[in-house]
Amino acid sequence: MKRLAVPRGDDFRRMGRAIVLVWRSAPGWSALSAFLLLVQSALPLAGLYLLKLVVDAVAVATAGEGSEAVGFDWILVLIALAAAVTVTGLVARALSGLATEAQAHFVTDLMMDRLHGKAVEVDYGYYEDPRYYDTLHRAQQEAPTRPTRLLGNLSQVLQSGITVVGILILLATLHWLLAGAIVVALIPALVAKVRHSRRLHGWTKRRAATERQASYLGWLLGDVHHAKEVRIFGLGRTLRERFRKIRGRLREERLDLARARSLAEAGAQATASVVVFGSLAFVAYQTYGGALTLGDMVMYFGAVQRSQSLLQGLFTGLGSLYEDNLFLSQVDEFMELESGMDPPPQPRPVPRPVREGLACRGVGFRYPSSTRPVLQDIDLEVRPGEVVALVGPNGSGKTTLVKLLARLYDPQAGVITLDGVDLRDFDQTELRRQFAVVFQDYGRYHLPARDNIWFGDVRRPFSMERIRRAARAAGVDGAIEGLTNQYETTLGRLFPEGEELSVGEWQKVALARAFLSEAELLLVDEPTSALDATSEAEVFQALMGLLRNRATVVVSHRLSTVRMATRIYVLERGRIVESGSHDELMARGGAYARLFGVQAAMYRGNGSLEGVLGRAP
Repeated sequence: MKRLAVPRGDDFRRMGRAIVLVWRSAPGWSALSAFLLLVQSALPLAGLYLLKLVVDAVAVATAGEGSEAVGFDWILVLIALAAAVTVTGLVARALSGLATEAQAHFVTDLMMDRLHGKAVEVDYGYYEDPRYYDTLHRAQQEAPTRPTRLLGNLSQVLQSGITVVGILILLATLHWLLAGAIVVALIPALVAKVRHSRRLHGWTKRRAATERQASYLGWLLGDVHHAKEVRIFGLGRTLRERFRKIRGRLREERLDLARARSLAEAGAQATASVVVFGSLAFVAYQTYGGALTLGDMVMYFGAVQRSQSLLQGLFTGLGSLYEDNLFLSQVDEFMELESGMDPPPQPRPVPRPVREGLACRGVGFRYPSSTRPVLQDIDLEVRPGEVVALVGPNGSGKTTLVKLLARLYDPQAGVITLDGVDLRDFDQTELRRQFAVVFQDYGRYHLPARDNIWFGDVRRPFSMERIRRAARAAGVDGAIEGLTNQYETTLGRLFPEGEELSVGEWQKVALARAFLSEAELLLVDEPTSALDATSEAEVFQALMGLLRNRATVVVSHRLSTVRMATRIYVLERGRIVESGSHDELMARGGAYARLFGVQAAMYRGNGSLEGVLGRAP
């Protein structure tokens, strides 16, 4: 697995990609937003000019000079136009809010879809790397809202920018220093915003794992699978205290950042206020000296006040865009994770039917986050129609070997072949069509029972007849038909009207998924660990009926279930120490015979545990 990419905060190309993404997610709403942006940019200037005309007209009329030329009807017309501008602005703002909300929904759905697509696409090996979870956590936090927020900030920048250019040109007609002073006075606010954004981004990256710890503790306190032990062992208080401690530390650090930001912003605002009121004094002085009319003064007063708020909004928007850019890098970091299992340039066709089967030659493997080898020098083969059993103590590498056979990982040494062809030479998706797998930690889907079985072969059309047949083969049809809505019943208690199954029944549902598939390679890890002896016998009887012409690998600690295997491989500390049939291995009197003897003695109940271990061959 390749190392996680380090995001570059100064790469603003992602901003352009985000804008394109927003546009493509909802082009109609985006076009409406762009039009409304232009309308809202022009209206403030029109409003200021109409206000000047109204004040000047009233001043002329009340001064008794030219009152005949300036009638009240004209003043009413100007006021009506000003009112129309205001109403137009309110309508444009309302429509803009609607357009923004619509875009937010479209963008959120699109980003979550892309995030989910990447999550199911990345190599399984990433799940062995804690850094992956940090990256996923940050991406999940930012992906749903950050592109829309970027669009909102960009709209604010463009709208404020267009309006403020017009206002600054207007102020420059009075004196160019007036416009320049207002711009310079608000630069500290932009600097403060950018500095805070960088600090917040760095803190978020450093604390991703800590925030995940808090989320995990919160999940434990409400998770149904841990609810029994939380109550029996009295873990509630301990978990709550740990949660509060972590959240308290995160809260204090966030507040420290907020305090620093507030102090910087307060200083910047004070500086801007001094410049603004100085500008107002200059306009008043010009009016007092007769250089400006009363209407001019009102217009310039409004321009100065508007320029302050608009420039502040502009600089805040620019700072927010910078922040958005930084945080979008976290989404990019996840979306740009590279695969260590790239498809071959010219994939070989996956054999159908399988003729020679699976084979391992000198296979060695260690997990990406570890230096300790899990498997070494593994040589085995399983042919169509054969059942190969993997046995051995916990930690011997059995489950890891199953994952390698299913090509969830690639070995670091040796090769795994199907009909003599390296698995890496096949298209991964096509290869997995030939595998039916039941893992030890099988999935429990809180969805209808029919879906829980159908998920074993979603590539083929949905068929209730096939689903019922698979359920009967796994021995779970009776349990499902006893539910309120039978196969339509939602399994589990996560959703309303859901019904829970026993652990053994859940395991049978997982087996039914494998029975549904017509794949020619069957990998089963602890298929009957939660079943009673009768159910175990029934399942293996059904399993044997499905093994015809299939290459099957079974992992089990119950050695009674592997006696039917064509060949048994015994693993210890990542190596194969014995292989052969049950009778051959028992006759050899080695590791397998000792394991079998211990289990047999325990079932017979011959004496104490120490005695059983002592009498083991």
